[in-house]
Amino acid sequence: MDIERVLDVSARQTIRTEFRFDSEAPLVVSMEFVIEGGPRVLWRIGRDLLHQGLYSVSGLGDVQIRPSSLEDQATAWLQLASGNMAALFELPVPPLAKWLEYTYELVPDGHELAGIDWDAATADLLQSPTAHSD
Repeated sequence: MDIERVLDVSARQTIRTEFRFDSEAPLVVSMEFVIEGGPRVLWRIGRDLLHQGLYSVSGLGDVQIRPSSLEDQATAWLQLASGNMAALFELPVPPLAKWLEYTYELVPDGHELAGIDWDAATADLLQSPTAHSD
């Protein structure tokens, strides 16, 4: 999917972005920015945070997303920050919302942790040599 990086009020850069979802790690969506002639940049964003941000303000800190306006929900603003740098992107809502709906068909909301063997996970935590007890 092509998204727009907002450079300033009148300048934008189209960036090819690959959105990926892994049903084995259903809490996150991977966004890989494919910059022509440059490195690929990977960000992992909470699936629910991304979905909510298409329709209302979502996220704190390094990842924030919100619809461009409440009247026209054709695009959403995504701000990514790292250290003292930040980038603002404009995302097309209809194709992204359709793709996210598909991810929720694969792993429904509320079922993301259903496949975890909590006894094994807890045992691994308690067996860890770096585990500390209070």
